[in-house]
Amino acid sequence: MSVAKIIEISSESPTSFEDAIVQGIAKASKTVHGIKSAWVKEQHVVIESGKVTLYRVDLKVTFVLD
Repeated sequence: MSVAKIIEISSESPTSFEDAIVQGIAKASKTVHGIKSAWVKEQHVVIESGKVTLYRVDLKVTFVLD
């Protein structure tokens, strides 16, 4: 039997939503083992002087407990 846990993380990138997702999962993987999936809960952008300067994502990350 497997038991999974879900945590929420936020990540940001000046490049794109995709890069924010990749960086967030890479960072979480350093301390959370057994990550199986992630769901993008929300996406946000920071705008300065009429220009998008930062892409932010809130992720729900699922991992299997040891």
